[in-house]
Amino acid sequence: MKVKWNSKYTTVSVYALITFTLGLIIYRLMNNLSGANSVLKNVVKVLSPMIWGVCIAYVLTPVMLSLEKISSKLTGKKKPHPKLDRVIATILSMLFFIVIIAGLFAIIIPNVIDSIMGIFNNFGTYMTNLENWVDKLLNNYPEISNILNSKFEEITRTLETYVNNLIPKLGDLVVKVKDGALSFVGAIKDFLIGVIAAVYFLLDKEHFQAQLKKIIKALFPERFAAEFLRICTKANASFSGFISGKLADSLIIGILCFICMSIMQFDYVLLISVIVGATNIIPFFGPFFGAIPSALLLLLSSPNQVLPFILLIVVLQQLDGNVIGPKILGNSTGLSAFWVMFAIIVGGGLFGFPGMVIGVPIFAVIYSITDEFIDFMLKRKGLSELTSDYAPVPAIHDEKKSADRNRKKSFRLWKPNKDTPDDNTENTVNNEENDAGEE
Repeated sequence: MKVKWNSKYTTVSVYALITFTLGLIIYRLMNNLSGANSVLKNVVKVLSPMIWGVCIAYVLTPVMLSLEKISSKLTGKKKPHPKLDRVIATILSMLFFIVIIAGLFAIIIPNVIDSIMGIFNNFGTYMTNLENWVDKLLNNYPEISNILNSKFEEITRTLETYVNNLIPKLGDLVVKVKDGALSFVGAIKDFLIGVIAAVYFLLDKEHFQAQLKKIIKALFPERFAAEFLRICTKANASFSGFISGKLADSLIIGILCFICMSIMQFDYVLLISVIVGATNIIPFFGPFFGAIPSALLLLLSSPNQVLPFILLIVVLQQLDGNVIGPKILGNSTGLSAFWVMFAIIVGGGLFGFPGMVIGVPIFAVIYSITDEFIDFMLKRKGLSELTSDYAPVPAIHDEKKSADRNRKKSFRLWKPNKDTPDDNTENTVNNEENDAGEE
């Protein structure tokens, strides 16, 4: 029997089958979330090198395009050589990336290791400093000393219970450290493979884009495919602008933190600057995430430096939020402070640290698409697309308008125009004339 694909009933049947299949898949996933999560983790683990390659290529694409333009001006004076320009730009981009990574490791890692070793070697001195600081604080504020003395036994019991519960878990901690070390080695391996994959992605960037566009055009209706590609273009603009701008912004904040801490002669200058710069990639909450462990580190070494450091972080955060960030990023996301905070919380809750970084541009795209859809539906109904037109009018404003309206009405009733006779006067005159006629 020949299937008539253009038949109405065939189309309805196909859509019903697709809907039933999707519903069954969603039902199975909802009833087996742990299994689906395990499968997803395995898929991500297998594809980790490719994911690293895509991320590296995506970050290096602006660098590669800039170098490609420079190469085309140098090599294409008489005849263009696009393939040669792409190869040269890709090689230089990867060399730039490797130099940056190697420089960071060569400069930062030894200093970070020295700082960590200094913490362990001077831990006894730090505890003595902390104890002296606490004693001085208690001598100046006896009320705090009385409260701690009254709670001393309770605090002691709590600490003993915590230590007793911690000792049996040391074996599990050793196992976790071993697993963490193995995971770190695996991540380094995936990263190196990702660097090699990034070279292929950069060389054939347009070819991969064309293949993806071809698949979308083949599988979906033309209107849906065009709209989907438009959304992808919008998402790419939002992601590329936000990620590159945020990396530059975080680098500037880390350098400023290093300079200010060096001038103020703080401890662990490079380590804390790296922490502050790295966590600044997270919008809104980033400076606070970096300030908390850094302040605790300074509390152990020099408690007197904690308050100046917190003030420095507040100044840097204000400088970043009001001057540096807007200059570099502009209004790339188009989100208010509330929606930025919402995107960070949801992204961090779902995907951890990466979710905090990419949650804002992803939510910006979703917010923009939703806004376009709402405007489209309002336009179909003939309603205004301006949000300000739907703002509630304050009650005081309503009462004032009502009072003005009543006052004008009262003025018209009791003080008519001299040229226009009052209706009541005309009625009175007419009544008097009628009474005179009757008489």
